[in-house]
Amino acid sequence: MDTFTLILCVLAAVVLSSFLSRFLPKISTPLVQIALGVLATYLPFFPDTELDPELFMVLFIAPLLYLEAHEIDKSALFKSLKISLSLAIGLAIATMVAVGFTVHTFWPAIPLAAAFALGAALGPTDAVAVSSLGKEAALTQRQLSVLKGESLFNDASGIVGFQFSILAAVTGVFSFGEAAGEFVVSFIGGTLFGLAVGLVVNWLFETIRSLGWETTTTRILMELFLPFLLYLAAEDIAHVSGILAVVACGLLVRFDHTGIGPNVARTNIVSSSVWAVLSFSLNGAVFILLGMLLPDAMSRSWEDPGVSNPMLISVILLVALVVIVMRFLWVAAMLRITKDQHTGKRRRMTAERWRSAAVMTFGGPKGTITLSLMLTIPFFTSSGDLFPMRDELIFIASGVIIVTLLLANFLLPLIAPNRGTDDSHEITEITIDVLRRTVEELTQRITPENRRAVLMVIDSYTKRITRLKQRIGGVDPHGFEQLQIDALYWEKDFIKERLSALRAQPSPDVHDRDLGIEACERMLDQIMDTLRHAADHDSSGHAVSQIRGRVRALQRRTQALTRRVISKIQRTTPLLSEDEVTERVRALQVEAIEHVINRLYDEIRGTRYSTEHCSLLLLDYRRAEATLRARPNVGAGAAAFTMADDVKRESYGIEMGIIQDMFEAGDITRAQARALRRNVYVMSVDADASL
Repeated sequence: MDTFTLILCVLAAVVLSSFLSRFLPKISTPLVQIALGVLATYLPFFPDTELDPELFMVLFIAPLLYLEAHEIDKSALFKSLKISLSLAIGLAIATMVAVGFTVHTFWPAIPLAAAFALGAALGPTDAVAVSSLGKEAALTQRQLSVLKGESLFNDASGIVGFQFSILAAVTGVFSFGEAAGEFVVSFIGGTLFGLAVGLVVNWLFETIRSLGWETTTTRILMELFLPFLLYLAAEDIAHVSGILAVVACGLLVRFDHTGIGPNVARTNIVSSSVWAVLSFSLNGAVFILLGMLLPDAMSRSWEDPGVSNPMLISVILLVALVVIVMRFLWVAAMLRITKDQHTGKRRRMTAERWRSAAVMTFGGPKGTITLSLMLTIPFFTSSGDLFPMRDELIFIASGVIIVTLLLANFLLPLIAPNRGTDDSHEITEITIDVLRRTVEELTQRITPENRRAVLMVIDSYTKRITRLKQRIGGVDPHGFEQLQIDALYWEKDFIKERLSALRAQPSPDVHDRDLGIEACERMLDQIMDTLRHAADHDSSGHAVSQIRGRVRALQRRTQALTRRVISKIQRTTPLLSEDEVTERVRALQVEAIEHVINRLYDEIRGTRYSTEHCSLLLLDYRRAEATLRARPNVGAGAAAFTMADDVKRESYGIEMGIIQDMFEAGDITRAQARALRRNVYVMSVDADASL
């Protein structure tokens, strides 16, 4: 029952953190979740349950690292693999040595081997925290790939170094050669084991798919169980690093990127959704459990009268300083040594490169793996004595975790300012993208009943897009002109088809047929004149086409005049009145405009033309249609305006959904999403609907 209560507390805290993060923009989600975990321990019904660190690694760290490795940009990772491995191995070992000697020198009561264990536990960075920080600060793709690559590979080096240091502290015997050999076996063996399993998994899934045995349920269940089974097999059977095995397998598997057909696509979509929910839940649970463990881990040392609290605080600050300085110097050295990918020469350390070193320094906070390792410190040595300074070591590690997370939360956004608050040009472009997607969604929801109302709302969005484009200097007049010319050709083709139909099909009403033909010919002349005018302003100059167009127009006028003369001679009926022709031309123009409008709807859904250009031209054609229609229906217009209010409210909901989708996909940061939502709220209460 206690375990079930613990699970409920964790899940409730995860749900609550998702809401609180919206109202605490300056505090990263991991810190919010840690605070919730600390508060949960003070609830009266909170169970007194201790979490097994090994179980913690299997249930949380293994699937999260697998997912991180599977979804990481492989090309970017391999480009920065040398730097990532140097941080994961070289820096981890250097940190272990530096922290060990510093702590032992400053506080001699802590044995050197135990101090080395503390340094080894402080080597790994938190992959979950790195992913979260990537949404809060404007990290470059290379910086993010280096940090993610480091967090994927440094767990094994930290765990192996910690295990050997603890063994030396417990037994009092340490062999460097044996330790180095065990490290190589664990590191390389774990990698090879994961790659082998990855190859087998790829073959298995592809074989099942080729035989037609794959179903959505079996595929997802097998995929979810893979990281758990792989970690346990590597640790308990192969006796190699389970973390590295999971990472290597996650980098290699590709069954979700192969195969075609609706069933495969549907399965991939469901799989992505399931992993998204699981990832969010596990990410939150990791930091909430960290917060739940911190009070108990730190209280024993803090409340011990035999331990100086100022000494504890001083050691925490000193160790945090050593960890940060070592990391900064190592990253700066790697940036200086690394050669440029294009020139092959080493680059000078400019102000921007020093800033990049600072970003990657504070972008590597410590987290759950550090604390889980420290909690595995035994209570007794091999001689039966109490493990020296166990509680104090756990307290120091916990304090350094908090310090690095706080520095990452508050300093990193200052060094790498958030794109959502620093760059108005970028937020404007994102806003245009949201509005464009909203227009596309509204276009797909047009029905004969709401057609006019939806068009009115689309017109308002078009005006907003145009204003924003003008603000950032992104208006493309040439592209809009080309769309206008193409629309004229659509009109011309429509009129030509109508003219051909009138001439091909005999009509009992000759007068009506002649009216239709005359209207079509006059409209063709108008369209061709407009097209020739547009061509006259084209620098390319199509002289032959212009001459041919004028010749064809002259031929049509001559033929029309000839038919009128012949009709006057052969029949006693009068010539077509100009009023009748004008009315018929007006009706034909309305039909041609409706044809172009329908064509523009189709083009909005496509990729040939810009969405805002199509929307802007739709506005022009709708105005022309309204002008041409004689005796507009006032009642229908009022009804359209009333319906437009409902469509507007629906469009705001569409905008909010698009913003949430972009945030969940990682296209925008939390701050940018918050600014976009604020704009929607303002528009929803704005009295001026811009219609």
